[in-house]
Amino acid sequence: MVKPKAIKGNLAMFRRLKTEIQTILDKDPAARSVIEVLLCYPGLHAILFHRIAYYLYKHKVPLIPRLISHLSRLLTGIEIHPGAKIGERFFIDHGMGVVIGETTEIGDDVLMYQGATLGGTGKERGKRHPTIGNNVVIGAGARILGPITIGDNTKIGAGSVVVKPVPSNTTVVGVPGRVVIQEGKRVSPLDVLEHGKLPDPEAEAIQCLLKKFKELEEKVDGLIAKKKVPAIADSKEPAKVIFLEDFIHGAGI
Repeated sequence: MVKPKAIKGNLAMFRRLKTEIQTILDKDPAARSVIEVLLCYPGLHAILFHRIAYYLYKHKVPLIPRLISHLSRLLTGIEIHPGAKIGERFFIDHGMGVVIGETTEIGDDVLMYQGATLGGTGKERGKRHPTIGNNVVIGAGARILGPITIGDNTKIGAGSVVVKPVPSNTTVVGVPGRVVIQEGKRVSPLDVLEHGKLPDPEAEAIQCLLKKFKELEEKVDGLIAKKKVPAIADSKEPAKVIFLEDFIHGAGI
């Protein structure tokens, strides 16, 4: 006879699987059916492997959790240490190249894109990986390093490198990561985390220098017009300035 406890555990497992699948259907417009999600989403497969590995890891089963983690990495391209604590409705989109370290803690409703890393900064022991709050978005290729805390409702832009704690309700972009929105107020012109419309702090800094250069150039031209300083021979430098301006307004840095 099947024990009621075993039945309850199986029902809980199926409910959790249903929740994981529904999360993908809700967050990924490319997901079209439950069967497609079950068969074709490595992010889901990696999480299912991790749930098993984490259970065994917490019960101090030797070696097997790491073998499951390694097998998951071979099959999905996603490396999650069995010691990482991961909350509910965690979705890894695409997933290839994702790395999540041993002492990482991830809250609920987190979305992570391919190539992101939640890693350490050295060989220290103890807590050495990030703690991620609830409802966080981590962009493609982002690096969050060290035992830092990322607050709830935070968005980390694609390619950003974050090595300092980030408060809740914040958007961070750049290398190193810079806050561009906090508590709904713009620190830089950005409304939402759209990977194709992220500000570029380096380009903005060069743009400020270019503006100052133009101001100085206008002052020098004024002095030349008043014959207070000798005229400067023509050169090709203005063409370089125009090219730089086009570059800033185009692809950025």
